[in-house]
Amino acid sequence: MNKFLKEFKDRNFFYQCTNEDELSKLLDKEKIRAYIGFDCTAESLHVGSLLQIMCLKLLQNHGHQPIVLLGGGTTRIGDPSGKDKTRKILSDKEIAKNQKNIEKILKKYLDTDNKKTKPIFVNNFSWLKNLNYISFLRNVGKHFTINKMLTFDSVKTRLEREQSLSYMEFNYMILQAYDFLELNKTKKCILQIGGSDQWGNIVNGVDLVKRSCNEQTFGLTTPLITLASGAKMGKTENGAIWLDKKFLSPYGYWQFWRNTDDRDVIRFLKYFTDIKIEKIEKIKNKNINDLKVLLANNATTMLHGKQEALNSQKTAKEAFSIDSLGSNLPTVKIKKDIINHGVNIIDLIVLSKLESSKSEIRRLIKGKAIKINNKIILNEKLVVVNEMLNDNYFKLSIGKKRHLKIELN
Repeated sequence: MNKFLKEFKDRNFFYQCTNEDELSKLLDKEKIRAYIGFDCTAESLHVGSLLQIMCLKLLQNHGHQPIVLLGGGTTRIGDPSGKDKTRKILSDKEIAKNQKNIEKILKKYLDTDNKKTKPIFVNNFSWLKNLNYISFLRNVGKHFTINKMLTFDSVKTRLEREQSLSYMEFNYMILQAYDFLELNKTKKCILQIGGSDQWGNIVNGVDLVKRSCNEQTFGLTTPLITLASGAKMGKTENGAIWLDKKFLSPYGYWQFWRNTDDRDVIRFLKYFTDIKIEKIEKIKNKNINDLKVLLANNATTMLHGKQEALNSQKTAKEAFSIDSLGSNLPTVKIKKDIINHGVNIIDLIVLSKLESSKSEIRRLIKGKAIKINNKIILNEKLVVVNEMLNDNYFKLSIGKKRHLKIELN
């Protein structure tokens, strides 16, 4: 088996492939261009997109050149895959802003110096915007049957639930297939990689290239990742795990990985780090907390740099120290007037966004899980005042893993 595909499987990236044997033979003979698409629906990607980013890195590691398609065009339509309702329609300005920031994030992960493997960034709006509707229907639409399109999960699920599916969304799969055709013609791209929910769209693209150009191309998908708990990867009770530090601090990102369920640690070391598979096999029976720190440091270094990873590890250690008041913790600033007048502990926690549910905060107080400056809070009617400050800030903790520095401004 080809070395790229072998590591792809060893890291558990593999889910499905069109004509795997032929792809393996081709990869043994030559270096290729492969693409992964990201729609620009938000200003930042979150860890739910991280497996696709790791696929781009793996392509580079094996000498192949990744093409990163930023869906400036398809974002204007909205991918119905895995969705039970129509996506919000974004303005051109919002899409452009999102695209610029997503490209910036992706460049943190990818090698942009090696000329042979340097990622090629493309925006499908550059070719979709000029399509002539009549010509498109005649030249592309003729290759798609409604019968087949109705069998795809993204369509079938909506219809079975009697949920609306707009004609605009229905066309998304044709546009994604056309993207592959365009990249094959202009960039000699022969492989598309995506999540397993994209399988139908990817196969459409492979078929379209074959019918239009008589060229052989390939599709490769990764599994949709769920946590051992059954929860969806990328989301927590406090929201998405964003890759942009404007939305989640490096410390918060480090903590996400450090708090990985024991059952997920080895799996995530394979998925989300560049540690060699052989090394992971050797260390997999070591102390689980040491492995979690290894995971957190490696994942954070890739995104935010080694120094931020080390700072986060140090901050976490301080946060667990009885004597430490966490001067390096993620900071939330509130106005001095709020403390000057006194604020109820429950209102303060809601204001800090460490927890949003007042009933849950009351439950946590009863369970002795909330602390200010490492002192347990027992009274839900407590009024937080200036006297509790330590050099213009104080440390707020919920349980053993959630800590913030509240600073006055």
